[in-house]
Amino acid sequence: MTEVSALADVGPQPRQRLLALLAQMTLEEKLAQIVGFWEKDDGDAVAPLQGDFGEPPTLDSFARHGLGHLTRAYGTKPVDADERARWLWEFQRGLVANTRLGIPAIVHEECLTGLSVWKAATFPTPLAWGAAFNPGLVQEMAASIGESMRALGVHQGLAPVLDVIRDPRWGRVDECIAEDPYLVGTIGTSYVQGLQAQGVHATLKHFVGYSNSRAGRNFAPVHAGPREVADVLLPPFEMAVLDGNARSVMHSYAEIDGVPVAADPTLLTGTLRDQWGFEGTVVADYYGVAFLHLLHHIASDLGDAAVQALTAGLDVELPTGDAYAAPLAEAVRSGKVDEAYVDRAVLRVLAEKLELGLLDAKFSDEPPTGVDLDSPRHRALARELAEQSVVLLHNDGTLPLPAGRRIAVLGPNADRMGALFGCYSFVNHVLPQHPGTDPGVVAPTVLEALREEFGDVAYAAACAVDDDDRSGFADAVAAATEADVAVLVMGDHAGLFGRGTVGEGCDRDDLELPGVQRELVEAVLATGTPTVLVLITGRPYAVDWAMQRCAAVVQAFFPGEEGAGAVAGVLSGRINPSGRLPVSVPRSAGAQPYSYLHVALGEGDEVTSLSSTPAAPFGFGLSYTTFAYADLTAPEQVPTDGYLPVVVRVANTGPIAGNDVVQLYARDLTGSVTRPVAQLLGYQRVRLAAGESATVRFMVPTTRLAFSDRSYRRVVEPGAVDLWVGTSSDRHVQVRTELVGPVHPIGPESPRWTRAEVTA
Repeated sequence: MTEVSALADVGPQPRQRLLALLAQMTLEEKLAQIVGFWEKDDGDAVAPLQGDFGEPPTLDSFARHGLGHLTRAYGTKPVDADERARWLWEFQRGLVANTRLGIPAIVHEECLTGLSVWKAATFPTPLAWGAAFNPGLVQEMAASIGESMRALGVHQGLAPVLDVIRDPRWGRVDECIAEDPYLVGTIGTSYVQGLQAQGVHATLKHFVGYSNSRAGRNFAPVHAGPREVADVLLPPFEMAVLDGNARSVMHSYAEIDGVPVAADPTLLTGTLRDQWGFEGTVVADYYGVAFLHLLHHIASDLGDAAVQALTAGLDVELPTGDAYAAPLAEAVRSGKVDEAYVDRAVLRVLAEKLELGLLDAKFSDEPPTGVDLDSPRHRALARELAEQSVVLLHNDGTLPLPAGRRIAVLGPNADRMGALFGCYSFVNHVLPQHPGTDPGVVAPTVLEALREEFGDVAYAAACAVDDDDRSGFADAVAAATEADVAVLVMGDHAGLFGRGTVGEGCDRDDLELPGVQRELVEAVLATGTPTVLVLITGRPYAVDWAMQRCAAVVQAFFPGEEGAGAVAGVLSGRINPSGRLPVSVPRSAGAQPYSYLHVALGEGDEVTSLSSTPAAPFGFGLSYTTFAYADLTAPEQVPTDGYLPVVVRVANTGPIAGNDVVQLYARDLTGSVTRPVAQLLGYQRVRLAAGESATVRFMVPTTRLAFSDRSYRRVVEPGAVDLWVGTSSDRHVQVRTELVGPVHPIGPESPRWTRAEVTA
């Protein structure tokens, strides 16, 4: 078991080296390699139920036999990078010199919206990546993040999040990319490739099902059938493993139909390793092993929890060794678990350390100094991604705002830097535990950016993000009354465990704007002044009322340190908006959970008095120019085991240059099981000058139309398929094709990506 399952992708000489190293190890030295250590102070609460665990031992005593992972050496508190690098190099030298085997630790950090450390660049949140529909740009961003991590001696990043959005009430939506698994998979895989190109291992989160929780609640049970898991929730992970060669996977906190993923060998070993051939390490989400005992109650104690997780295929306990240290040692010695399972996990960790160069690292060089964590290159990428991610939801012609207009800028997110950042940014994730600390990053607010764009503007905050204080309404109404246009900057504050309106542990039971924000909009609308609503959020809110009554509605999903300039540029027309919705805008919370991937019965118009039709569909977004599609062609027939070539002509029919996102959708008209009414097959961002046109050629593997049949085999079935270019619900041009031939089973070797080519 040990060699085959743990070292299948390691050559003969490295295999012998690792096996020889394992043979030298005592049980304590083995267990040291499959746990992390987290050095933190009281009050550094950035993980769930963190306070429920006892005082950990000191780092020196804990690591006397070695150490697998060092948890968030830079990212737990605001520390000077130079000083912390000196400490880290000294600590790693200590492991080399003072432990019997001399093996350094893997250092991991959060890196979802940039390296989550003090003074590092903060990029747009993943929802904004999805809105940009630009995998190449996300790959560049991830490479820049990985470069910073590698420079500081960080080896593994806990990103990307590949959970498919199923319910916008869930607080962690801002960490997710989209409600479409293919968009999640392509964007997420590109992130993996960018990060790992810099020698930093990516960690896929959260495998699997976490976002499908009941009622959109964090840590709530998941009741998803095996078909939904296979066809919707697993594909992004499959793509990132098989196409991105992701080197680590983090389990989900979820329990699916009563079985916690952390103790599910069917997923952690059967799917991940036996089916996909994954050879990296599976790491625990923080305290996830202990939660088998404390929250799921399927383990009688921490030792039992360790045995269940280890045998299921979970290799490394993070953030520290609550279960895999002393409790697992006792379980091995008492015969409750075969030590071969420990060996399997240890070999996987050693193989990762070999790949990272840690088995030969001595840290005899000098630690880095003066690493620029927010370089001009970082900021340029942050700006480009922010600009491409802003979505124009509605416009009656008021935007772009001409020069010389009297503008009143109102609302709780207008002059608040933290409004630009997601939950896993350092500013919102860690700094609230350290009040008074300088944010360490320069990020103009929307108000500052608008003043830069337009000159002097009036301003009133009017209210907070999430309280019932209306005392500032009068000032806002007065400012709006005197203005030619009112710009209301509303939305979320990202935080943790109830400290925000969105973020981990910050779920909602409705999808109205938090606090009294809607009342503020209503009060400003009552003045008769044309009103532009700017939403800076980590989830979509039910704002169909605003799309009907405001002059314009602009959606920015936590756009990062350069995001305010992107918003201001869209309002002025300096930037032609090109973002497209990665998640549907709901009409109400009562229609949730909702996905554009619903089957025909999911529309409900004929059989219920409640429609689930969204206010704006997946893929929607306006521009200051117009685009037209023509000459959509596809073969009349395509074999079930082949490729589907689709060609369409796109033209900029408006007055100015702009970027379009050409989206190709399909509907499988008849299947052995019910099929969604729309499914994204491919997409391509295209920039066109006014009057210019281009041809986009998609080469779609028929496996993009695969699904789990009645026996749960993933297959491509013959039959008619509608194809169209537009959004998920709007068919601008369409054509029909037919898949012919036998039912075609697919597997890990099957192609997963649609290729696209743009020609003049």
